[in-house]
Amino acid sequence: MAACLLLFVLMLMRASAEGVTFRFASYYGDHMVLQKKPAGAVVWGYGEAGASITVSLSKDSKVIMEKMAQVGEYSETWKVVLAPMEHGGPYSVIAEQHSREEPKNLTLRDIYFGDVWLCSGQSNMEMTVSQIINASKELSEASLYPYVRVFTASHIHSEVELQDLAKVDLEWSVPTAENLGHGNFSYFSAVCWLFGRHLFETLQYPIGLVESCWGGTCIEAWSSGRVLQECGLTGDAGRFLLPPLLSGPEMPSVLWNAMIHPLLNMSLTGVIWYQGESNAFMNTDLYNCTFPALIADWRRAFHAGSDGQTRPLFPFGFVQVTGSRLSTFRRQARDDHFPRIRWHQTADYGDAPNERMPNTFMAVAVDLCDEHSPYGSIHPRDKQNVAYRLHLGARAVAYGERGLVFQGPYPTKVVVDGARGLINVTYGQELLLLLMDDHIFEVCCSQRPQLSPQEPCQWVPAPMVSASSRMVTLSSPGCRDAVTRLRYAWAEWPCEYRQCPLYNKHLLPAPPFVIDSALKAG
Repeated sequence: MAACLLLFVLMLMRASAEGVTFRFASYYGDHMVLQKKPAGAVVWGYGEAGASITVSLSKDSKVIMEKMAQVGEYSETWKVVLAPMEHGGPYSVIAEQHSREEPKNLTLRDIYFGDVWLCSGQSNMEMTVSQIINASKELSEASLYPYVRVFTASHIHSEVELQDLAKVDLEWSVPTAENLGHGNFSYFSAVCWLFGRHLFETLQYPIGLVESCWGGTCIEAWSSGRVLQECGLTGDAGRFLLPPLLSGPEMPSVLWNAMIHPLLNMSLTGVIWYQGESNAFMNTDLYNCTFPALIADWRRAFHAGSDGQTRPLFPFGFVQVTGSRLSTFRRQARDDHFPRIRWHQTADYGDAPNERMPNTFMAVAVDLCDEHSPYGSIHPRDKQNVAYRLHLGARAVAYGERGLVFQGPYPTKVVVDGARGLINVTYGQELLLLLMDDHIFEVCCSQRPQLSPQEPCQWVPAPMVSASSRMVTLSSPGCRDAVTRLRYAWAEWPCEYRQCPLYNKHLLPAPPFVIDSALKAG
């Protein structure tokens, strides 16, 4: 370790002595998408300390705008914010350095303005297009979407915040079968690609997709020290050790430092996030703090880093994780790691957006299980439905498409008919009932009418008796005492593939929930 540190210091000293090469930052390149209006796109790079930089935007050899900047004496970086641009292209971005030496020029070609989305998380975000169902068809259609551009950051971790990406796996590219299906868990992310493709089909303008993810990683690795401190996770490194079944960097903040912090100068539209499986096995019951705190912290950081161009409350989408059969999990296993992490992904509200997670949207994936996935059941191959559900949320939340239904039915009222031993659950949407189920609803029985969240519960099945357009009636034959709680789909593997009992007419599944407060008596 000491030898590596010494080598790193010597390299820095040598770089300082030789001067910084005039260049764009690592995530600027030919074929990229810059954020369109109302934001101004940030362009930055490195140069000779004190030198003047001129950045110009041109189209068809005609200069459209020029921006001036000066290279910082100590940072040896420069940054400009372009005037907000309509979507379209292609443009060229030319940077020219003026110093005591000969002027130097850099040119980025085939640049488009559109919406830029960051895709982050762990291995289910990292799964490439070649790993999903109907992969050959999806790869063959890559050439139909030349205005959905893709970029992938390399796996790098650091104990200090980095200014720029240390390495890039896939530079900005026009999509091809080769770069969308480069290999397993490499590039390009299937969920990210399919999400961007859906957005392009709806919006009909360029979409830029930035993949920065790492399989087997916990949320703490993606969190800044501010998030960890807010959730009481500082000063106890032992709490960050991952279970042996999982992989990825173990220490807190190391991926925030190396794979998110370098991107903060970027102007972007929003983020989609597919993570949580690792935290089903560590710090599970802190996720209702760490996840909302991460969202708020990323928003503040991207807004500040982009000189206010990225919205302070930019849209943040996420996937509520599927189940796993890592060992002998059964449909109603006592182990509730996955039900708890799903619930905490919503900050214990059950749906999104909510009071603690404003301007968010959630794709429920509890019904997209894949027991026979060659990559393990924790890696389901149906990423098409995941991306489709995410894009519905983006259209409604990020783009304000009114009247669009983007999530499944959620209860609005629960009434206990104690005299007849029935429970009526009313939903806010019209229901599509696929099947009757005797175990997917459960009730908590107690001699006391109310329980604190910490008190243990005797959960028993509440079989479905009947269903109407907006109501499900349950029986509680195993509950001789008061019914104090109700939950739905509270299992590692609550139903088989696309066969949960309740959907809406748009085939969006009802999300899992638990109602902890006293239920209304009929």
